[in-house]
Amino acid sequence: MRALLSVYDKTGLVEFARGLDALGYELVASGGTAKALGDADIDHLDVADVTGFPEMLEGRVKTLHPRIHGGILADRSKPEHLAALAAHDITPIDLVVCNLYPFSTDPSIELIDIGGPSMVRAAAKNHQHVGVVTSPAQYDEVLAELTTSGSLSHHTRHKLARAAFAHTAAYDAAIVRWLDAGGEIGATPSAVEAIVPETIHLSLERAEIVRYGENPHQTGARYRLAGTTPWWDGVVKHAGSALSYLNLFDADAAWRLVHELRNDAPGFSAVAIMKHANASGAALGSSLSDAFAKALHADPQSAFGGIVAVDGIVDTELAGLIAAGPQADVIIASGFEEEAIAILVARRKATRLLSAPSPEPLGLSVRTFGDTALVQNADELLVPVSQWRCVTTVEPSPQQLQDLAIAWRVCARTTSNAIVIAKDGVAVGVGAGQQSRVVAAGIATAKAGDLAKDSAAASDAFFPFADGLESLTSAGVTAVVQPGGSVRDQEVIDAANAAGIVMMLTGERHFRH
Repeated sequence: MRALLSVYDKTGLVEFARGLDALGYELVASGGTAKALGDADIDHLDVADVTGFPEMLEGRVKTLHPRIHGGILADRSKPEHLAALAAHDITPIDLVVCNLYPFSTDPSIELIDIGGPSMVRAAAKNHQHVGVVTSPAQYDEVLAELTTSGSLSHHTRHKLARAAFAHTAAYDAAIVRWLDAGGEIGATPSAVEAIVPETIHLSLERAEIVRYGENPHQTGARYRLAGTTPWWDGVVKHAGSALSYLNLFDADAAWRLVHELRNDAPGFSAVAIMKHANASGAALGSSLSDAFAKALHADPQSAFGGIVAVDGIVDTELAGLIAAGPQADVIIASGFEEEAIAILVARRKATRLLSAPSPEPLGLSVRTFGDTALVQNADELLVPVSQWRCVTTVEPSPQQLQDLAIAWRVCARTTSNAIVIAKDGVAVGVGAGQQSRVVAAGIATAKAGDLAKDSAAASDAFFPFADGLESLTSAGVTAVVQPGGSVRDQEVIDAANAAGIVMMLTGERHFRH
């Protein structure tokens, strides 16, 4: 039996090689792998001993040789293949151990591996007869099976082959992304090509299987972009049931919103309560307990079964407030005091308590339907409040500007058509996901109730008619922010002036579907 070893990541290599040697494998190694085996006094052949040809071109060519690839690719079930091996004095290779240069961490032309992917793909293609190991994480399992059974089962070889092709696919995808960004020569793609290149190659690795999908009869899982560590990888679950698809989806929306609110208003504490990725309440406060009480008061009915996102550490005071309120499915925070966990678990054992790092920036949005995918860059609020344009006779006060900013931020993260009403640093009325903007306004004012008086409101897109605005002003809203851009803008502005309210135009729309 012969094993070919050629690895960049040498974690566990020596121990694995010793195990193979003890099982009677003849070891063949190349380059740095051969040196590592030599330093450990492990018997082996250099690749050059097998090929009869020295490494050349600064190591670019060493394993690309018929004595290597013939040994890997020969179909042992075909007499003519075995005859060819005998005629050319080629020894079959039963196990290929190879992982590739770390291109993603330090991309360059020299880290585009050629021989490695060729060996990996050859072994994976011929997995009926050859095992292929592409990660140190596989060493223990492979060595244990070889020790127990003397060979790898078809099931194991099939599993290893799948992992091998996934490994090379991710590697090639990383190279394409690097070239799209300009590569080593610094070619500058156009602004459009930089966001939506001619082809997109995503390699996703499964991070966890979730409790169920969007509904209990669906199966779901969380994946990560291969080679990345998204913020979800840093989440610690302190208590509660397993997470479902919607738990993750809603918690992500809540966690991102609460960080955006904090960044918009330094010095304040922020809490967001979400339901189906829309805020039922979001607030800035002098403390986390203050912010939570305000966010909950905005819509305590919708908060039942929702997500509570806390920008900070949950202490016993806040835990007591949450425990006394409507049932929460998930509470996500920067951390929890031990006594706070005990309080929350005593209230409801199934509630998931998650501590998490800050979220990474959003990248491309990819949404699929059938064999079609829509791709776009992340929706960012690009126009700062200082660049909004007041188009009414009445100018906004500082408090109105703060409330307009909160309403605008929450509205941009609410399913369209959306209207959000805010007052004194709290989103008190949210109208989400409506086909008609005037209906969304009606829902928002109904939820705000008496708090709509002297409040501020945001619309994620322009008012096509004045009726949506009039629905807000009739409830007592005194300041409105919207993108503008309708052919009836002047009609809407005139209605705002007639009502004696503030209207700000941002010039940017934030639909969310």
